[in-house]
Amino acid sequence: MSGTRLRIAAASALGALLLSALPAQPAQAASTLTNTGFEAGGTGTATPSGWSTYSATGQNTASFTEAGGHGGSYRLTHWASTAYQVETYQYLSGLTNGSYTLSAWVRSSGGQSSAYLALRNCGSAEQRTDLPPTPNGAWIRLVTSVNVTGGQCTISINSTAGAGQWLNVDDLTFAAGSTGLSVKGVDISSLKKSEDLGGTYRTAAGATADPVSLLKSAGATYGRLKVWVNPADGYNNKARVLATAQRIKAQGMKLLVDFHYSDTWADPGAQAKPAAWASHSYSQLTTDVYNHTYDVLNALKAQGTTADMVQIGNEINTGMLWPEGSTDNWSQLAGLLKSGINATKAVSSSTQIALHLAHGGDNSLYRWWFDNATAQGIPYDVIALSFYGYWHGALSDLQANLDDISARYGKKVMVAETAYPFRLDSEDSHENIIDTTAELVSGYPASSAGQSAWLRDVMNVVEAVPNGRGLGVVYWEPTWTAVSGNGWNPADPASGNGWENQALFDYDSRLLPAASWLAHR
Repeated sequence: MSGTRLRIAAASALGALLLSALPAQPAQAASTLTNTGFEAGGTGTATPSGWSTYSATGQNTASFTEAGGHGGSYRLTHWASTAYQVETYQYLSGLTNGSYTLSAWVRSSGGQSSAYLALRNCGSAEQRTDLPPTPNGAWIRLVTSVNVTGGQCTISINSTAGAGQWLNVDDLTFAAGSTGLSVKGVDISSLKKSEDLGGTYRTAAGATADPVSLLKSAGATYGRLKVWVNPADGYNNKARVLATAQRIKAQGMKLLVDFHYSDTWADPGAQAKPAAWASHSYSQLTTDVYNHTYDVLNALKAQGTTADMVQIGNEINTGMLWPEGSTDNWSQLAGLLKSGINATKAVSSSTQIALHLAHGGDNSLYRWWFDNATAQGIPYDVIALSFYGYWHGALSDLQANLDDISARYGKKVMVAETAYPFRLDSEDSHENIIDTTAELVSGYPASSAGQSAWLRDVMNVVEAVPNGRGLGVVYWEPTWTAVSGNGWNPADPASGNGWENQALFDYDSRLLPAASWLAHR
């Protein structure tokens, strides 16, 4: 934590002599949250004005105010030199029934048994939001929503922690309104090939089951499928996408179609034209994009599986269909994007258009790219980001970027790709992409718990985007388990899979606990 920790240790010890034997006195109930920035009382106040403190272990002094607030001079801290359990809370009454949202800025050491914000005794199910670890010391804004039905609610900050573990909370608000995520997605592009080559999927208890049904039951509301034009292995083409789209829609899920406009992987470092389009002029390419997009989407519509959202390009930081569609020539890139967008809207005017970049923590990239897109008059509905913490920065970077671009461009935002390992070793002979502890995000071990916490915390950051502009999160390739022949290279059946340790099915093909976070409110 900060350098104030040593000073607080002494203050806490002195406070313990004076206060630990005394029960906390509940603050008088009010209809509005008071002392939200913990400015009243100053440093070392174990029970800040307007708040109450409770510790089942008699450690009220583990909750105190100290200097170094988010917006003002002070903050609430939970910390003790021994293991502790403490709650700081405020009881509100006289509320008008309806939906309310709690917002708070937080920091945390991580590692606690539990550290969370809660809304309880509100006349409906208790709602919680867990604090993420913030090893870089940056503040993160979290939200929690609840439906008040009895005119009262308790706002609660909770810690069950080991010696030296800490949290900071500051600048809370509690106001009418609700939050939640509509997109809780899974990219299952590799599933059909996996199953065709013998891959199977099981419940957490070990019973063989349909993986699409399992993910839907876990809470998934969207399925994402990539489209390649003429891939070497025949997968992720139009016919395969149509087949898997039927399975997604049959489960009552929505469909996100991700056009790569390539025969293979398209990303910031590779945007190769399909072989059939290789010699085409820019003008011909605009026609190719329109025809290909229309063909796939119209076929989906014809079979009753109309796409709900479409990505025009995949991770197009540097453009697409190189060199004609490179960001070195924005007018041509815009023309290609508009061609795909026009084809999408010609099939279904209600289908949402997403533009997707990688490096979701890089705000300068997003401002540069979308300022250019705006100048070119490219119409779209959603800004989609890839955000892998081991490559793209801290959660605070993601939050700062999401907050800025959603406001700057007035658009909905979503994380279209994220994932995290539940172990480091490989099940097949191919080295995993993330396979050493040095590559991990601080505070998130390569374990089932670490994977769960990562997905939870990314979803919490997206949920907190102001003005309800955070749509949701898609987990990338949860079904890409280690099945011989289903490797990285569609042209090489012997290529291995470097992703099986980030799937949502373990090495016994059982559904992992992280999948339960797809049921995020």
